[in-house]
Amino acid sequence: MKALKRALIFVNGSLPNPQAARRLVQPADVLLAADGGARRLLALGLVPAVVIGDLDSLDEVERQKLEAAGTVFQVHPRAKDETDLELALAYALGQGYAPILIVAALGGRLDQTLANLSLLSAPACDGREVRLEDGQVEAFFTQGRAVIHGAPGDVVSLIPWGAPVEGVKTQGLRWALHGERLLAHATRGISNEMRAGRARVEISGGRLLIVHTRQGI
Repeated sequence: MKALKRALIFVNGSLPNPQAARRLVQPADVLLAADGGARRLLALGLVPAVVIGDLDSLDEVERQKLEAAGTVFQVHPRAKDETDLELALAYALGQGYAPILIVAALGGRLDQTLANLSLLSAPACDGREVRLEDGQVEAFFTQGRAVIHGAPGDVVSLIPWGAPVEGVKTQGLRWALHGERLLAHATRGISNEMRAGRARVEISGGRLLIVHTRQGI
């Protein structure tokens, strides 16, 4: 069976630690950009294979630099129903890439951050390991089991997405859960801590948002 390629989609959002984001990139990764995310890649000394969006966030000099480097542009009209990230994610999913990391999509405008998180709950993302990531914080959904790789002291929050989450069990977190129910309007799952370099979360029903904040980066 042919191995799937990992893709990183860079977005034109907040990137609090560029060095940590740069360390996410591996030699075999496919680099994509949602419009102005290409500027983020250029600042890191990287070039996207494809830029998707309406290109309203790139100036002419940046476009010429990308064209000279062989970047392909998928141009969409400005009057559209989808964000540039939604279009870029649809492209990555359509190409069969997995896993998919979406970089610089956290922070900044609250509405954009919530919309970016919502994209990960689409049925097309189920089983494809799609995550928001910036090198310091990662956010992703699980409907079954998940493993979190980090370090002791890292903060892990478990947030039910839109409805109660049933049968929550954890291993490797300071405050363990043993088959419990988390409610969408309560905050019990916020600010847990990793006790080692790996933690496990398992649920029996619902959709759980996991937010992992690395400490000391």
